[in-house]
Amino acid sequence: MIHKGSIDDPKGLIFESYRIDGITKPECRTIFLDWALSLPGGQAPNEAITRLLETYSTDHPDHPMTDVLREGQTGPANPRRRGGWRGRNRPN
Repeated sequence: MIHKGSIDDPKGLIFESYRIDGITKPECRTIFLDWALSLPGGQAPNEAITRLLETYSTDHPDHPMTDVLREGQTGPANPRRRGGWRGRNRPN
């Protein structure tokens, strides 16, 4: 079982999101981003997401965080152009 402070949820962000009454999907996305940034280096996010879904999705199938975690497994729908110097045309 995943609990607050576990390797898959080091700051307990996902755990706490399921305890917030009336939380919205945009709020869950913000929490998810913070969660992803707080994972220890080298940890595969997809594996952690799978374990989090195994823990929470059965009891909370309609929770917005469950939807966000499922979206997190698939990654972004469309790749986006990189900004900065990598997105600019370079002279030949």
